[in-house]
Amino acid sequence: MKKAFVTGALLVVLTLSLGGSAASKVTDNAATYEQLRLFTEVLSIVQNQYVDEVPPKDLIYNAIKGTLRGLDPHSSFLDPDSYRDMQVETSGSFGGLGIEITLKDDILTVVAPIDGTPAYRAGLHTGDRIIKIDGLSTKDMQLADAVKRMRGKPGTKVTISVVREGWAEPKDFDIVREQIRVQSVKAVELGDGIEYLKLRQFQEQSPHDLDAALDKFAKNGMKALILDLRNNPGGLLTAAVEVSEKFIEDGKLVVYTEGRVRNQNMRFSAHAKKGYAQMPMVILINQGSASASEIVAGALQDWGRATIVGTQSFGKGSVQTIIPLSDGSGLRLTTAKYFTPKGRSIHGKGITPDVVVELPKEKETAPKERPLPSADPLDDLKKDVQVQRALEVIKAMKTAHQLGTQQATTRN
Repeated sequence: MKKAFVTGALLVVLTLSLGGSAASKVTDNAATYEQLRLFTEVLSIVQNQYVDEVPPKDLIYNAIKGTLRGLDPHSSFLDPDSYRDMQVETSGSFGGLGIEITLKDDILTVVAPIDGTPAYRAGLHTGDRIIKIDGLSTKDMQLADAVKRMRGKPGTKVTISVVREGWAEPKDFDIVREQIRVQSVKAVELGDGIEYLKLRQFQEQSPHDLDAALDKFAKNGMKALILDLRNNPGGLLTAAVEVSEKFIEDGKLVVYTEGRVRNQNMRFSAHAKKGYAQMPMVILINQGSASASEIVAGALQDWGRATIVGTQSFGKGSVQTIIPLSDGSGLRLTTAKYFTPKGRSIHGKGITPDVVVELPKEKETAPKERPLPSADPLDDLKKDVQVQRALEVIKAMKTAHQLGTQQATTRN
């Protein structure tokens, strides 16, 4: 299966596929060249008359960044260093804080801290707005630049200033960078054949890790599953499809994408060799569930395959393609939007749970570290009101499933 993030051939496809009729192309090209003449005029003036001498490469890079910033919060220019950093994001190991961020209303915003990472332990929350990084204002800062500033050598410290709903003023978080090694799957047996799986990110190895956990559960007599996608900020589209197809019947649509370029109009269907398409199942989501998490939740909700419990998801329903450029830099460009099997666009809306369960509001006046998890993971899950509600739903589903099986046996 092709990686959804990287495609070297896209440059050629863009050249061949953009535009409409030949006449309209001629008109559009003429207008474009006229505007490019204006751009080169400004560039020449800046090079010759600006008070300080600026390297031409810097001028061009800044111009490209400005162009992409005007498109949407998720499109950005990646200089060669940022492009190399991006390539390790999906491998499950990288240096930094362990936080997924986005631009929301032009403000740097936390999508989700990744469980067990420095950002998570420091107490960062979904929805926190980052207004400074090491004293530097994030206003007008590109997403890629913000990521680059928060990453660094393990053991070094970064200070981020955060605004949070309910706080009267911003507060600083001093966080020590670590080598982030994300274990994508956490598995816990809840008893009575009910199993709990937390999927932290959609990385290259996530489907394999999920397979291993499910195989172990199946050998122990798994009868029902809770899949926890809370604070899962997404990742690879292909991984989301591979996870989804484990729980729906072969041939069923998982997600489709639509864009301006023909090769961005794609359909992804289930092609699982083995799966768990009948087992009672609940998916947990919250505001930190984004992108690939929403694909999985949306697909299983549309097919009536799982009950969704929790709170409204983040609402990131666009596909970014990484396009390599000739000097080692790259573009992260929004090239399509994705839709659930029933044609729902989640972009800007999110997934609405079938059963809404809000967490109790935290009374917090200053930053504080999250408590360390209990030695027994069951202790933490017993205190989690959303997990406990999911258990109630699962038990009701198991009862209904058993009744249906008994009635079918009686009829036979």
